Amino acid sequence: MSNKMHLKVFRGDNSGGELRDYQVEVDEGMVVLDVVHRLQATQAPDLSCRWNCKAGKCGSCSAEVNGKPRLMCMMRMDLFKPDEIITIQPLQAFPIVRDLVTDVSWNFEVNKKIPPFKPKPKNPDGTWRMMQYEVDRVQEFRKCLECYLCQNVCHVLRNHGKHDVFFGPRFMVRLAGLEMHPLDDADRVKLMREAAGIGYCNITKCCTEVCPEDIRITDNAIIPLKERVADRYYDPLAMLFRAIRGKNR
Repeated sequence: MSNKMHLKVFRGDNSGGELRDYQVEVDEGMVVLDVVHRLQATQAPDLSCRWNCKAGKCGSCSAEVNGKPRLMCMMRMDLFKPDEIITIQPLQAFPIVRDLVTDVSWNFEVNKKIPPFKPKPKNPDGTWRMMQYEVDRVQEFRKCLECYLCQNVCHVLRNHGKHDVFFGPRFMVRLAGLEMHPLDDADRVKLMREAAGIGYCNITKCCTEVCPEDIRITDNAIIPLKERVADRYYDPLAMLFRAIRGKNR
């Protein structure tokens, strides 16, 4: 059984825009992305919307639905009341290209600044070994879809525009996946403190709340990285111990 829903969809580009009203037929089982596709097919063929898999695995269809960053393909229409107005807007932390499409290329530039995985020397028997709990610890971070919902909701980027001094939660997750890997031998602590700007995060956990893969970004990635920075630069006993041993890590 179908019924009409009232949508307000942002239409415009980086020079400006507005929310336009649409009445769209909605069938049972539809998600927000289905409705956007029907809107394109029936009323607004020039509506721009980024999507790919429609299965919650590519992260392409990120948008703000009623003010909350979501993957449109994972938000069911039966969550809304029949008379509820549904507002769909582009991510607010990035420049608008057109309609629901934003320019997220800044994230790719940030990614290039992170030193890649550097394997430790092999064991005397020519192998690398790691324990299962070590595998489990970093596996969580590999679930990231790069939907950038966490980047969008982060107040440091969204409200204060600190893109030039803060990498954002998505790349704290990538740093955590590298830094906590037992076979990695690179040192990224200075990068985290300086270029990545981890000190700007005040652990409000807003990034964790919107993650579609339920990655515990704050607790399992950002806080442990903050501890590493604190140990290196602010713990006098650890600093003395390293000075005696003559090591930086």
